[in-house]
Amino acid sequence: MARPEVVERELFTHRFTALAREMGERLRRTAVSTNVKERLDFSCALLDAEGRLVVNAPHIPVHLGALGLCVRRVMSVLPLAPGEVAVTNHPAFGGSHLPDVTVIAPVYEGGVMGGRRASPQTGGDRAPPLLGWVASRAHHAEIGGTRPGSMPPGARCLAEEGVVIAPTYLVRRGEPQWPALRRLLAGGRWPSRAVEENLADLSAALAAVHRGVEGVQRLAAVHGGATVAHYMEALRRQAAERLRAALGRLAPGTYDAREELDDGTPLAVTAEVGDGRLRLDFTGSGPVHPGNLNATPAVVRSVVLYVLRLLVDEPLPLNEGLLEPVELVVPEGILAPVFPDDPAAAPAVVGGNVETSQRLVDTLLRAFRLAACSQGTMNNLLFGNQRFGYYETVCGGAGAGPGFTGADAVHTHMTNTRITDPEVLEHRYPVRLERFAVRRGSGGAGRWRGGDGAVRELRFLEPVALSLVSQHRRQGPYGMDGGAQGAPGRQRLVRADGSLEELAGIDAREAAAGDLLILEPPGGGGWGPPQRGGPR
Repeated sequence: MARPEVVERELFTHRFTALAREMGERLRRTAVSTNVKERLDFSCALLDAEGRLVVNAPHIPVHLGALGLCVRRVMSVLPLAPGEVAVTNHPAFGGSHLPDVTVIAPVYEGGVMGGRRASPQTGGDRAPPLLGWVASRAHHAEIGGTRPGSMPPGARCLAEEGVVIAPTYLVRRGEPQWPALRRLLAGGRWPSRAVEENLADLSAALAAVHRGVEGVQRLAAVHGGATVAHYMEALRRQAAERLRAALGRLAPGTYDAREELDDGTPLAVTAEVGDGRLRLDFTGSGPVHPGNLNATPAVVRSVVLYVLRLLVDEPLPLNEGLLEPVELVVPEGILAPVFPDDPAAAPAVVGGNVETSQRLVDTLLRAFRLAACSQGTMNNLLFGNQRFGYYETVCGGAGAGPGFTGADAVHTHMTNTRITDPEVLEHRYPVRLERFAVRRGSGGAGRWRGGDGAVRELRFLEPVALSLVSQHRRQGPYGMDGGAQGAPGRQRLVRADGSLEELAGIDAREAAAGDLLILEPPGGGGWGPPQRGGPR
């Protein structure tokens, strides 16, 4: 007896999701870098034949929501025949920032990954039907730029942030393009300081998309390509229907909010809800940022998809069908800068992916009153020299909400990475972890209290270039409905001679052997006025 449609749809949802998880596990197991293997700073996803996100593994939200736009822009400029694979990190093609390198492969029915079938564009055998796409995006802790770690706080143009990879072939006509990639990574004014590690992690990403292609082709062989495509479309329709239902629970009208980055740059949104539709207008946000806090349209889509997923509040894949009832208005500026061909003339973006994305989530959560503000930053910490670049993001307090307290010392919203284990950190890098603890009392007071931030103290054992990129240093994360704001973040450098230097939220210093960095990420905002004897 045939199973009901809803049952089959659920089964295919789990098949697709399991495949994305398998891609991620292959990437993790075959990678070399600490950033991928230990911190899990990567994402994998399956997309339909139109390049629309179908499912993801539970990886990094700021990566996942951007992958659809990235695949569509790459496929528009770089034809990919069966067995061919593309690679890019360019923000004009759906990239987020240069350390995030995306590997993309088409999935053709009945093909074999690594095959040499000719595409229709080049003649020869006709390409089989296109089933979809698979993609992985991984953060490379070193990809060049003016400072180790490839997130220079003082960057003013894209070229200063590292090696720019316009959409190009990683595999062409069945042949990996490693020599060309090596030349690209090792060339230019500010080449990568870890070319071998870059190539090893790209090889791991290639293995991950191999797994994705094989898995989708296997599903098509068992169930038929038309059936696989049908359930991809069914998931898209389901996501759109669920969002329309969620919008129907909101009172029709206008919801707006405004936040400011620490330097005063505004982020603004006006949300118009009615008739099962949502219009999000970001007019009023700042102009192109002179520093590195520019986001890209792909990052904005990631933020919007994430918040829409919160509005739906049901077990549902992060599917681009969520955007079907949504109109986005993103004027040119900090959220949609123009990228000239010359990287030296293009705006810097490395902080836009990690920091502006978080602050944009803050803005949308305030507009819809979903929760108090979480730490609103990734607390990006980088250090290194000409031999290596190390990168980590540091947890902080989560915002409280109606009926729940905020969690202490966790990653929130657009990031979902681990912290490097102390043993691995101290074995592989010239640093000693002296303290990692909850920053007690930093969460905002309220009927439901905001989560406490963290304290992380690192002592450097040899000279390194130190970089910090963070937010919520000028003002703490907001509380809601009468709740108090969380404590703002703070950072300082205790020199080996005992002298103390307060550091800005976006700062760069040269640290000597024996210097101690003390980093205190923000606490989350509280919800509701404090009540005597009430919940924490």
